Parts: sequence; structure tokens; C-alpha cells
Amino acid sequence: MRIYLDHNASTPIAPEVADAMRPFLSGHFGNPSSRHWAGISAKEAVENARKQVAGLLGCNPSEVVFTSGGTEANNHAIKGVYFANRGRGSHIITSSVEHPAVIEPCRFLESLGASVTYLPVDGYGRVDPGAVRKAITPRTILISIMHANNETGTLQPIREISRIAREHKVLLHTDAAQSVGKIGTLVDDLGVDLLSVAGHKLYAPKGVGVLYVRRGIVLERFMHGAGHEGGRRAGTENVMLDVGLGKACELAGEWIGMPGVKAFRDLFWRELKAWLGDRIVLNGHPEDRLPNTLNVSFVGRVGADILSAMEGIAASTGSACHDGLVELSPVLKAMGVAPEAGMGAIRFSLGRTTTEEEIGETLQCLRALPRGLMEKEA
Repeated sequence: MRIYLDHNASTPIAPEVADAMRPFLSGHFGNPSSRHWAGISAKEAVENARKQVAGLLGCNPSEVVFTSGGTEANNHAIKGVYFANRGRGSHIITSSVEHPAVIEPCRFLESLGASVTYLPVDGYGRVDPGAVRKAITPRTILISIMHANNETGTLQPIREISRIAREHKVLLHTDAAQSVGKIGTLVDDLGVDLLSVAGHKLYAPKGVGVLYVRRGIVLERFMHGAGHEGGRRAGTENVMLDVGLGKACELAGEWIGMPGVKAFRDLFWRELKAWLGDRIVLNGHPEDRLPNTLNVSFVGRVGADILSAMEGIAASTGSACHDGLVELSPVLKAMGVAPEAGMGAIRFSLGRTTTEEEIGETLQCLRALPRGLMEKEA
């Protein structure tokens, strides 16, 4: 038995995406910057992919910058704003539950003299927009708050934060790696200036992503060299991967909201709660979270031990084990989750191909685990 419930970590490549990419393995090998027949066909493929991404984000294709993934997109947004605006200010606002691809660039910039405010979150993992407002200073140049948390699925109040950012003429970036393709991410609806996309989170290949850059915003280049991507990112375009991401974005429009997946997720939670009662708790917001994400804590247990015993079930823990000691993830720590609960955290993230039968088999697997794993000794 093999059941994949770790779609927040990475998704399989959709068959339609693989089909779109395949011709570029054996043909269409030209450099998109070349002006002859081989380059022209490659250039057309990249620009078509750019239009497909723009269609999902509701932006102009010229505002789409292809990157090597979500990490590069986040780095480009944060470092690009900092280096382009040092004459005006050097203060950045972010949250304590961001992905390392946001936290680490901020720490790097601190070593160069930047000032960074790491806002706390409530017990659901949400930032208070009022705290964002209070943190803004005349030297603030960027607010970077994720759209959806990768561990808990909790959604941040990006629209409210965007209104505050615009009032103060501060740029707003959101890491939308987990939300693109699952829920609505129209950039004008969110009110963001910069938005990061990771291809392998929405059924495209690993190694490709996008940074949306609102027209008129100036960033320092992240990659220096020739004038690719409208002069914003040097490096010959990876045509095959760009085509894959474009096709994935085209397909994603049919999946926004993921009602069927959400129904299976909610069924899974109801069954777990009915079985374990107060021995299991939900991590994250009960409503305002991704439709595919279920992060739960088996209270008093160790999530890694449970997962290790569930042969064939792919999911992720919310804690790390070192020499017999369990360390809570920074996200759960920031949420104030008690260690007794946090050490038992497991994230089950469903996908488009998840079936009700797989949820039933996962529940059976959990119920069949040795009693000592699931319950405290009397």
C-alpha cells in the first residue's frame, strides 16, 4: 500500500504537463534569444507559458518573471527591493511563521544593516493587520507576509494588510507557493506588488517558479548577466520547465477552491476526532486555511514515531527528532502550541488524485497501530 498525503511538500507532475514538456526533450532546442527558426519556436513557447501564468494570476504577461523556483522568487523579491531602495529606507516587516526562503534572506540582509521586524502570530498562526500597521516606520520599504502557511495551511489576511501597505506607500510581497492553484490568487484581488510561485507545488516540475512584479516596480537584479526576462533575470530560459509551469497554471484554473479535496480532508478530520476525542487537536485555523491541508497533533505522542510505523503512508511531521529529543517546528512554536501537543504533529496534505478510499485506508492504518503508539499508558 502506498498513499501519498504530502502534496504541500511536492506534487506529482500532471500528465498534461508532462505531455506539454515532452517535445522539448527531443526538439525545439534553440536558444529563445536566437533570431533564427530554432530560436523563434523556443521563444514562442516561453511567451505562451508566460501568458498562461498571467492568466492564473490575473496580471499582464510582462509582469511574469520566470525563476528557478519559489526560493529564488522570494530571494529576488526581498533582496531586490532592499538593494533598489536603500536610499529611502532599510526596514522590512515579515512574520515569525514564514518559510525559510523568506526568513533567511531577511537574516542575511540584517547582516548588511537592514532592520527586520518579525511579527508574532496568534494561536491559529495568523498575523494581526493592526500589528503590521504599528510596525511601519518612515524607513519601511517592504512587507513580506505569506499567503498560506506550508505547515498548517492557515491563510493570512493579505487583503487587509495590502490596504495598510498602500496607505503607507510600502511595497507588499507574498509568498504564495502553497496557495497558487489551490485557492484564488488574483494579484489585484490580493492587492500585492510582488508574489512568488513554486512550480512543484501545483503539478509542474521542480526547478521552476515565477516572481510576479507589478508594473512600475524597480528591483535590483538577482541574477546579473545578459538581458533575459525583460532585463530582470539573466540566464538562458529553461524552455521545457517554463512550458511545464505554463501548462500547470492553465490546468489550475479548473481546481480553484478544490471542493472535492476539501470534502475528503474534512471527512478525515471528523473521523479522527470521533475516534480520538481530546487526544487529537487541530493545528491552524479551522476555516481560513488551505482546502487540502490537515495538520493535527496526537497529544502526548511523537508524530515521527507514528509516521514511521505507518508503512506506505507519505506525510510530514511538524517536529524534528534529535538524539531522542523532539523539537517543535518554528511555526508551531510561534503559534504557542504546547510541547506535549506539538511533538505529536503530523501534516496530511491531500491532492487532486486523493480518493475517499485512500482516506479510509489511512484511518485503518492508524487504528491498527500498536496501542502504545497512540495512547498513553494507564
